[in-house]
Amino acid sequence: MIRTRGNRQKGFIVWLTLVALLAMPLSLVAQTQITYHSNKYKAEDDAKLGRQAAQEVEQQLPLLRDEEIRGYVERVGRRLVSAIPGEFQHPEFQYYFKVVNASDINAFALPGGPMYVNRGMIEAARNEGEMAGVMAHEISHVALRHGTAQATKQQKYGLLAGIAGIAGTILGGPGVGQLAQAPFAVYFLRFSREYETEADILGAQIMARAGYDPRDLANMFRTIEGQGGGGGGFFSDHPSPKDRYARINQEAQYLRIANPNRDTREFARAQERLSGYPRAQSMSEIARSGQRYPSGETTNYPQNAPGGRVDYPSNRLQSYRILNGVQVSVPNNWRQVGDSSSVWFAPEGAYGQYNGQAVFTHGVNFGVAQTQNRNLQRATDEFLNSLSQGNSNMRANSGYQRTTLGGRNALWTSLTNRNEATGRSENVRLITTQLDNGQLLYMIAVAPQNERNFESAFQSVANSVRFY
Repeated sequence: MIRTRGNRQKGFIVWLTLVALLAMPLSLVAQTQITYHSNKYKAEDDAKLGRQAAQEVEQQLPLLRDEEIRGYVERVGRRLVSAIPGEFQHPEFQYYFKVVNASDINAFALPGGPMYVNRGMIEAARNEGEMAGVMAHEISHVALRHGTAQATKQQKYGLLAGIAGIAGTILGGPGVGQLAQAPFAVYFLRFSREYETEADILGAQIMARAGYDPRDLANMFRTIEGQGGGGGGFFSDHPSPKDRYARINQEAQYLRIANPNRDTREFARAQERLSGYPRAQSMSEIARSGQRYPSGETTNYPQNAPGGRVDYPSNRLQSYRILNGVQVSVPNNWRQVGDSSSVWFAPEGAYGQYNGQAVFTHGVNFGVAQTQNRNLQRATDEFLNSLSQGNSNMRANSGYQRTTLGGRNALWTSLTNRNEATGRSENVRLITTQLDNGQLLYMIAVAPQNERNFESAFQSVANSVRFY
């Protein structure tokens, strides 16, 4: 056959194209491409809906009050969020991660980024990759904006959303205001088969980009089946677990794992820490209890004693003038309780009455005490002796350390105590300084021993003290 020059050039171009394709990473050639669905809502609407739904979630479900566990889950979540492909990143979204003290193997994310991981899912996973896989799947629903996309589709076809027995049609209105009328109901929304498959595929891709083996997401199905599960929770209506297992493994063949993460010591520590907690209730038990928080969270406190839900300290501070000359800033979700000589700042659920006396489980107390010494250390000794009288549960953890309070020389020390009303062990921090009139100004900070998330708030409060 005679080849013309044009044919030779065309053949050379085809050959170069084939070489270029073969030289490209397999993941760039075969990785499944995912696109957004039609959506009449803006990304800001997702964020607004998610914020409103999160408020209801946190009133109705028992969050695990363990800052070490929450911080660990948050770090895994941040790693996954940073691996979301650029085309699915939304600056309007604020991802954060909390743990629900429920035994179901489940996790869910709300539009705009709030995500809740059940304790049961962490306990069921065999490694960090399996836990991260479930989280990556849920993050994918958020990044792909499946919640508002499904709302758009249902409105288009005039469908009513009777979600989980909640009356009304939160998806039936034309605007985000109506969509958000019952935001917590979004949690009960069942995504379509198509959306679930997309979340599996994008979740696998996010895992690989974050350094996790996508096959761990597929293996989570086998883990659940091996523990007698598979009918509910994360592996709900459709597609079937067998189909999802196969589809994720198929996608994994074409993905390159970037900077593989093989260190699972934190995961092992988290599981060990969870094993020390009392049994978590199932979601159905929580629903039947009719309580915002199940009895396991309040450990049957005596009547009127503190024991309700206690929120994390807000990052926003509010200033107060107290004790005739002291200004202090505290989280704006804390209330002021007390009189002119002793003032407490504490969150709701952290204070009450026990045997006719006020009792606090979380918060800070400012007061002044009259002592016989002008020497700060001796005055503090005298004050500590008065605190421990009649309270044999209080123990000193350390000696005094020098610090400042409002620019004045001060001492601080740490103690432990067992709260009479709740029976729980608690950490106590005491900071003292002397006023010009010889009185001892003290700040006492208290929180249960297993709740470390108050430490930074206490330090912020101490740093805010000013004298006027």
